[in-house]
Amino acid sequence: MTITPLDSAPIGPPITRGGISIYPIYLPGNALPPIGTGRESGLTIDELPDAQVPHLVVHNPTDQPILIVEGEQFVGGRQNRTANASVLVPAGETREIPVSCLEVGRWGQHRAFEHAPTFTPRRVRRTKQREVARSMVEAGVRSGDQQQVWQAIQVEMNSMAAPSSTGAMADADQVFARDGHRQAAVDELVTRGPLTGQCGIIVAHGWRAIAAEVFGSPELLAAHWGPLVRSHLLEHPTATGQRSATGAMKLLRRFAEAKSVDSPGLGLGTEHHVNAERVTGQALTLDGALVHAGIFRRG
Repeated sequence: MTITPLDSAPIGPPITRGGISIYPIYLPGNALPPIGTGRESGLTIDELPDAQVPHLVVHNPTDQPILIVEGEQFVGGRQNRTANASVLVPAGETREIPVSCLEVGRWGQHRAFEHAPTFTPRRVRRTKQREVARSMVEAGVRSGDQQQVWQAIQVEMNSMAAPSSTGAMADADQVFARDGHRQAAVDELVTRGPLTGQCGIIVAHGWRAIAAEVFGSPELLAAHWGPLVRSHLLEHPTATGQRSATGAMKLLRRFAEAKSVDSPGLGLGTEHHVNAERVTGQALTLDGALVHAGIFRRG
């Protein structure tokens, strides 16, 4: 796979708070049709009639495609969920999508799904995407390996000292309630961004680029800006040292040039799943243009 928009994407100077740096990414010339996404998109989300854990049904009642982003937390239903792959739901259509559970201890107390204010933390997503890429190779299915996801959630909740009666990843948000400095950093970055023309971010801990989130247009990024910032500032930095724009760009290139499993998307476009030695993640493209990519450094 070579995703040209990522391979040559320019980045800007970062903002650093608490040892975590966020670099802006730009995608000049990446042409997409109008696409809705996020909590204001009009998408409806529900359980299947037999309420299966690994699937949800989504409906797009609008006259334009709607992007479901891998990593969004859908809070409600019988358990909180997150999509196993980004999906571009065609206008006026319904799709069944594969999901992973983000809440181990609740089942049967149904409530309407809502978009959570925070994305799924990157190490949980990294675990899920590694397993999705593996299952695509082995069986052609988008399985996130639920046990692996639950284990990753438990590790995250323990590291954050964030107890939850139902083991819900969404309860990690209590970190912001008790840490005023972290909440202030979130408030500042949400207010300052995204920048004009910005389509994504690369996140670095000290010298080490650990993740990237790239959307095909500034409008798509803007719809998810706050939840993305919150998810990355939940973490404590895992490395120190001088930040490096070269290292940040290298993460993008490694992903763009890595061997991938490519398949038709669950809606519009083409999926690209990567599970390489140094990087894992997934991308969705539409007629050669990038729609979304979630990229995670391994190790």
